[in-house]
Amino acid sequence: MPGYTAFTVELADKIAHVQINRPEKINSMNAAFWSEIIEIFQWIDDTDEVRVVVLSGAGKHFSSGIDLIMLAGVANEMGKDVGRNARLLRRKILALQASFNAVDSCRKPVLAAIQGYCLGGAIDLIAACDMRYAAGDAQFSIKEIDIGMAADVGTLQRLPRIIGDGMLRELAYTGRTFGAEEAREIGLVNRVYSDTASLLEGVMGIAREIAGKSPIAISGTKEMIGYMRDHRIDDGLEYVATWNAAMLQSNDLRVAMAAHMSKQKPEFLD
Repeated sequence: MPGYTAFTVELADKIAHVQINRPEKINSMNAAFWSEIIEIFQWIDDTDEVRVVVLSGAGKHFSSGIDLIMLAGVANEMGKDVGRNARLLRRKILALQASFNAVDSCRKPVLAAIQGYCLGGAIDLIAACDMRYAAGDAQFSIKEIDIGMAADVGTLQRLPRIIGDGMLRELAYTGRTFGAEEAREIGLVNRVYSDTASLLEGVMGIAREIAGKSPIAISGTKEMIGYMRDHRIDDGLEYVATWNAAMLQSNDLRVAMAAHMSKQKPEFLD
């Protein structure tokens, strides 16, 4: 796997650990971040050995969101014509959205491990993950309102389905900071750990558990849950019937059944 400037990527025990690696800049999201995350998640999707992903931030903080120097660079590209400026901005925003769509549409489960600051664009990122876990010192804020804009890379689209409509509105309209325990109460994170070390240990433990399951069954389960965000129940039932008409013929079922009967741990092919 190639080297990256905004991330480190390690693969061990079928778990890809993707770490934002700009701790000296509070892991702010620069131009390299936005392009590299697409490459990384394409590699994850293409690599059968990867069963599950843990996404974290190096140092004391998960991420402070979009790099303001990058935003200033976009402002410098603007000209006098409103139509051309609008076209430029729309193209830039859609490109940024594609970076987090790559996380959302990844076939493997993505677990976010969050410590310290998780602000602005970092909320858009964790909203695209399957599950979120926090250290006790985590601080969250939908910060965009305080720089005079509406969040535009997924927070407002994905979070209503995670924390509910009313709560999202309060946090998005006020931009207020909230901590790990409140994040757990509203359903943004699944669990809170005392510190960063126990957070990573705990999340890696959950990831190992998922990595031990049938990858065919896990990808099908993720596909069905994702499908249900935008479809009716009867559509979802129809889809899973068609999907499983093929997938139930996988050898993984025989392996799982045999292991269950003999009380052994199953070993699935990638």
